[in-house]
Amino acid sequence: MEFSQEESMILSKFFTNMDRNVFALRNLPEVVKGALFSRYSRTDKSLRRVLLDEFINKPEMGFNQIVNFSVGSGTDETVAIKKAEEFYDRVLVGFGDDSVAELGGAHIACEGVSNIATKVLEDPRLGLSPLEKSSRYVYFNDKADGKYRYYRGPDVMESVFADDYIEIMDLLFDTYSKLIEPMKKFITEKNPIEEGMTERAYGFTIRAKACDVLRVFLPAGTLTNVGIFGNGRAFEYLLTKMYAHDLQEMRDIAGQMQHELSGVIPSFVKRADDKYGRETQKFWIDSRNAVKDFILTLPQKSTVSEEVELAEYDREAEQKIAAAILYSQSAMPLRTAKALAAGMQHEQRRKIIGAYVAKRQNRRHRPGRAFEHAYYTFDILGNYGIYRDLQRHRVLTQERQDLTAMHGFDTPKEMEEAGCAGEYRECMRLAKAAFEKIEKRSPKQAQYVVPFGYKVRWYFHLNLRELYHLCELRTMRQGHPDYRRICQKMYLLAKEVHPSLVENMRFVDMNSYVLERSESEKKIDQKLAEMDKRYGKA
Repeated sequence: MEFSQEESMILSKFFTNMDRNVFALRNLPEVVKGALFSRYSRTDKSLRRVLLDEFINKPEMGFNQIVNFSVGSGTDETVAIKKAEEFYDRVLVGFGDDSVAELGGAHIACEGVSNIATKVLEDPRLGLSPLEKSSRYVYFNDKADGKYRYYRGPDVMESVFADDYIEIMDLLFDTYSKLIEPMKKFITEKNPIEEGMTERAYGFTIRAKACDVLRVFLPAGTLTNVGIFGNGRAFEYLLTKMYAHDLQEMRDIAGQMQHELSGVIPSFVKRADDKYGRETQKFWIDSRNAVKDFILTLPQKSTVSEEVELAEYDREAEQKIAAAILYSQSAMPLRTAKALAAGMQHEQRRKIIGAYVAKRQNRRHRPGRAFEHAYYTFDILGNYGIYRDLQRHRVLTQERQDLTAMHGFDTPKEMEEAGCAGEYRECMRLAKAAFEKIEKRSPKQAQYVVPFGYKVRWYFHLNLRELYHLCELRTMRQGHPDYRRICQKMYLLAKEVHPSLVENMRFVDMNSYVLERSESEKKIDQKLAEMDKRYGKA
């Protein structure tokens, strides 16, 4: 049992349950919830344990003063929730305004869910803010009751391929676990500590690099934790979609989430699985099946492609952006601005676009909305680890295909240099064989055995403003080398077709690094020293 009776009594005031993997937070100020979820993404601890160990039991955190909490007291929100539900029901009935559901929000934690499930939970573009346990900073080699933490739902464990599933999953985790210390040793020997770098910063940098290299072993069925803050409308839409999902895991999580959210924002999520919700679920299921049936009538073939391809771009982008800039700083109709921009020479348009963005001093000085008038579509074939990292950019249109083993896999160069590439390739071969065997009967469930190193295909359809943000942020030194490479290629492809529009994307880092986290960790040390000076050592 994770908590003593006394600890459970303390924590029960802040969670909707103490014995299930899906639970909501209550009786906590927003500042505590935000800090709690931030810490949650960088630790192996459960969210409840983080709150107890690192907030409640640490006097220096000031938890008692912030929450006005002491053992044996605290505020129960049950009565308040019931009153709020009655009020919102009256508003919804009286005015029929679904936007009311955007005024109520909740924090919810989903623990012990697969990396397939987290991609569904993190799909929504608006209204939800997820934060997931990082595969870049946390090892995934721990066990629960002597078993590695991977998905073991009845749709897999009660199937004819259960033995094959367990065999390949255990092999992947065994190899991942076995190589952690040798990989850390290899990286340490190759990259000794730099002058002026603390042991803390160096240790974390080495750990992060080892995680970056070895995560290619982790199967998509690896269990992880994700915390989500969102408004009621967004949760209702997400739950409805999850109830309509092909995988049993998604439908189970949806039911658990709705149960817990009903304890804090009941009015906002009750329609996810009522009469209207089930009608929407049926529409999505029927539509998906109709498309599948149609695709079966077409030739099935997969051609080799580049890692990143610019599938489509706006050939009138410069003209459209110039017109939008003119419009925003004048009183003229849009048609007049468009006509003026169309009549300009290239250098004139370049000059006005330069005036709009040339004074940028850092990546946070983002272009204005005029840059949203130019669009690009990139077709990307990258390993699943890359997709997990880049999926978080939601102010764009993205669509992924199912995870398979048909597109091959990436091999980190460190794996070659450390002499363990042969063992890695054998694991990938066996994982592919297991995938193909399971896929014949259960193509959706087969995704769970595919390691992060295997490639998946997805597209990004985004405007130039978001492209600036994405490429400049995700090529920063501390980023994973795999997704840095993808974003560098996106930048070069856009620059090739629109050099005058991309010339002010000056904060794309095209360099490569050995220890990506080292400089970032040095800066953290500086900040920690400043905090100690300001507040005293914790």
